[in-house]
Amino acid sequence: MLKISKMSGKLEGIPAINTDTTTNEFCKKMFNSKKEDLICRSCYSFKMLETFRKNCVPVFQENGRILSGAVIPENELPFINSAVFRFSAHGELINETHLVNLMNLVKRNKLTTFTLWTKRKNLVNNYCKKYGKPENVIFIYSNPYINTIAKLPEYFDKTFNNVSEDKPEINCHMKCKDCLLCYTKNDTETIIEKVK
Repeated sequence: MLKISKMSGKLEGIPAINTDTTTNEFCKKMFNSKKEDLICRSCYSFKMLETFRKNCVPVFQENGRILSGAVIPENELPFINSAVFRFSAHGELINETHLVNLMNLVKRNKLTTFTLWTKRKNLVNNYCKKYGKPENVIFIYSNPYINTIAKLPEYFDKTFNNVSEDKPEINCHMKCKDCLLCYTKNDTETIIEKVK
């Protein structure tokens, strides 16, 4: 059974389904990259799950196993009692099956707006070409490069970008539940946060 997380800190008040960053092959490759301009090299999730949030690792690994192993029957997907919901506050898409299961959860819960951050735009692109894009999901392309502003990929609603210095265009600087810029459909396509 999938475990829904109650998030804390900046994400307090936003429920999420997470997977384990530390065993995700894509995340490990990005975290250990020699490219100095990758945001993944300073991944908050890796650092948390290897230290004070180690207790979350088994649960997040189980979520990843369930989501990436096989398509889950609709009657086994949970009902979500929240206006907004986040996918992958920890973790990244593992494979296409993982995305299919998340999108089936989106379709089952039409009154909730779901937001998915991902660097794996090819998986989103392939899914949307095959199945279409559900109306109640917001895809955010998580730009892997610091100090660059990503162009909006096809099927995505927003880009999330990191900069190393204070800039006037920074628009991510408060708790998510008090802002909801990423969690609502609006005219803002570019989100910019200072690297922590």
